[in-house]
Amino acid sequence: MLNRRKMLQGVATGIGAAFGASLASRPLLGAPGSGNTTPKRIIFFMQNQGFDPKTCVPNGVRSSRSLAKLELPEPISALEPYKDRLHIISGLHGRHASPSHSAFFGALGGYRGSDGVPPSASTIDYELSNVLPQTLLPHLCIGMDSIENMKSKPTIATLSASGAGQPIFMHSNPNHLYQMLYGGISTGDIRLQHEARSNLLNQIENFAALKGRSLPSTEQQHYGQFVQGFKDVNGLRGRLDTVSDHLRKFAPKVDERYTKPEFETDWHDCLLDLGISALTSGITNTLTIGSGRGEIFGAWKGLGIEQQGHNLGHINQPENPIWIKIRQYNCRMLVKIMDALDSVPEGSGTMMDHTLIVYTSNNADKQHTNGANWPVMLLGNLDGAFKTGCFTQLDGKRPINALYTSLLRAAGKNVDRFNMNEQLAKKFDSGSGPLKELLV
Repeated sequence: MLNRRKMLQGVATGIGAAFGASLASRPLLGAPGSGNTTPKRIIFFMQNQGFDPKTCVPNGVRSSRSLAKLELPEPISALEPYKDRLHIISGLHGRHASPSHSAFFGALGGYRGSDGVPPSASTIDYELSNVLPQTLLPHLCIGMDSIENMKSKPTIATLSASGAGQPIFMHSNPNHLYQMLYGGISTGDIRLQHEARSNLLNQIENFAALKGRSLPSTEQQHYGQFVQGFKDVNGLRGRLDTVSDHLRKFAPKVDERYTKPEFETDWHDCLLDLGISALTSGITNTLTIGSGRGEIFGAWKGLGIEQQGHNLGHINQPENPIWIKIRQYNCRMLVKIMDALDSVPEGSGTMMDHTLIVYTSNNADKQHTNGANWPVMLLGNLDGAFKTGCFTQLDGKRPINALYTSLLRAAGKNVDRFNMNEQLAKKFDSGSGPLKELLV
């Protein structure tokens, strides 16, 4: 039987891990940089069950070239008007990540991952959130799944981590996420629920801190991490309240999709709206979207697809009407993100001019894979750092870690490798440093 202390530890662990690091010193909102600091943001969109290169590489193309005169495959046809901002990459590998079914934390960590295995190091999205100009909420993760799974497990940790054994939780219930981000500016039942939840968390923080003082000194430091989790979430709530007038301009409208979803895609769309609002309002500049939540599940009944979960991974993706629908839905989401960021002026351009979207899968090219090819699409150029309007075919000798090294370099951190020591690199990486084929 769980005692009260263990129960509080579990709750606090989830809260603290949801943010990855203390928010105590975070600025109120991300804003256009002062001095020489340029506002930048990165979005990761991870689709489960694999990303077959034939669903994104133009027909007949085998070598690197411009996309200008090529027609995009049907699954990503929604990106046709955005080809000048698109970079399709084939030939990265993730053999060392053991991605069959899913690499889980290893997909964004560039290390061996598996179901139920804790992260062995931080993931690239978390590392970038520390390099990019700081915001109130350094990193937001949202996860999309079947409506049953999202209701029964409103948070889950499978993709992102702030360090070894430190998972970051994805938010999957849009009502809970809305309350966290915008409860302070809401009215009616949402406001009442927000205030009740806030009072409860304040009480738990005080109770946990008081009880922690009575523990043996060897346990006080460890228990302090749980107390810090409550301090972080309570601090975030209070700081969001101080910018309520600003947030009102960006908060999505709550409608029946939130409270009475007909299909899981209603909640998917709500979660996307909340993620976009967190970016455009400046709450965060690093967003991770897990479609399928980094696992082998997922459902899209709202697209007229009755199959769901593991069975979808046993369906060949190229020219398959089911996967065409799923990939087209993904691409419409990508377009919605780009259009929203393009609508917000920033510097001499728009927010999208300073943004990069990374679209791939958490298990390389297909569900049962050895990771020999890990296709990726990039949208945007992160303030001119990345080449666009092209297809790049690599030789399969450089790992996804090299892509993540490139992202860190473009964000301003001078590194030659990401989560790969020299011994591992000798076996899995033919070079070092960023991918010159990607950077300007």
